[in-house]
Amino acid sequence: MYIPSLKKKYNEEIIPALVREFGYKTVMQVPRLTKIVINQGVGQAIADKKLLESGVKELTDIAGQKAVLTYSTKDISNFKLRKNMPIGIMVTLRKERMYEFLERLISVALPRIRDFKGISAKFDGRGNYTMGITEQIIFPEIDLDKINKIMGLQVTFVTSANTDEEALSLLKNFGLPFKTFKN
Repeated sequence: MYIPSLKKKYNEEIIPALVREFGYKTVMQVPRLTKIVINQGVGQAIADKKLLESGVKELTDIAGQKAVLTYSTKDISNFKLRKNMPIGIMVTLRKERMYEFLERLISVALPRIRDFKGISAKFDGRGNYTMGITEQIIFPEIDLDKINKIMGLQVTFVTSANTDEEALSLLKNFGLPFKTFKN
């Protein structure tokens, strides 16, 4: 049976390291990555419907799982937006696909960012982390010749950690390159 290498690393290396670091009494207390949500807001889709189709295809290629459209919840006249208009694309990854995406993100996509110095360590206070990616072309699955428009996306890591420190330690152990600040 196939087990992603990051899942193997989590079970064999990260769990014992976090138990040592935080002094958990059982391994069930160790925080884990529950899901990764990739989200792309396509506000220009109000004027150009082709952006949504190409966005769904690109996000599906990146994630390896079918992306779905998200719809507006209310009318906003300043943006020419009506209720239930498609304005975004998202995909939720769990289990094996989540670990495979995380491995591709760390080893292939992030090193392709120009002038990359690490990602900021700002968490939401509940142990979840969201990072923004300004260009979807850093992923090798995207064919540069078929791109209509360069768009950004957000990647949210949802963990079972109770505090931001635990979540930071978990994601650092997975290999996410956080910026280190020198005093």
